[in-house]
Amino acid sequence: MNSANRAALAACILGLLGFALLVAGRGHRLDEAVLMALRQPGDPKQPIGPAWLALTLRDVTALGGIPVLALLTAIALGFLLVARQGRAAALLLLALPGGLVLNTLLKRGFDRPRPDLVAHLVQVESSSFPSGHAMLSAIGYLTLGALLAGAAAPRRQRGYILGVAVALTLLIGASRVYLGVHWPSDVLAGWCLGTAWAGSCWLALRRRG
Repeated sequence: MNSANRAALAACILGLLGFALLVAGRGHRLDEAVLMALRQPGDPKQPIGPAWLALTLRDVTALGGIPVLALLTAIALGFLLVARQGRAAALLLLALPGGLVLNTLLKRGFDRPRPDLVAHLVQVESSSFPSGHAMLSAIGYLTLGALLAGAAAPRRQRGYILGVAVALTLLIGASRVYLGVHWPSDVLAGWCLGTAWAGSCWLALRRRG
């Protein structure tokens, strides 16, 4: 098993283990404490920090939304098809749409209400657990990062690409908590499951190839 496959297998195992621990855990008090720490003392409607921070994080959180991820996936898919990279194109087709279906089913199954302790700074409609933005950004950016890193020769370039993918995933998830639309455990669960799903898709297609 090469290093890429070992990394994907580790992502699957650790991601699923983390998700299972979050489902079984009792961290609601910590969830509440984190949300309240991100609001002005005595005023749960006002986030901490300057006004531009909330505006910036509204833009950042959109990077994990379905329209942006679908557009990036379509652009990448078109390039891979033109380049006749059929296996990589199949990975994209399997990863993000499959992750979206899985996230939708889990949200309906757990049916966890959104936080009501603080004001929501963006509009939301679905249930809370697991975070769709955290899960889908983990799937989308980590998958794209892995494909780009696989085409890069120097180790420093691969490390930079994967570092950017991880940083985007973390920033998008953190923005959901700051904006008050997710409990921290929702985001952690989304990261765990998204990483596991991306790794499992990678392994499935490598096995077939």
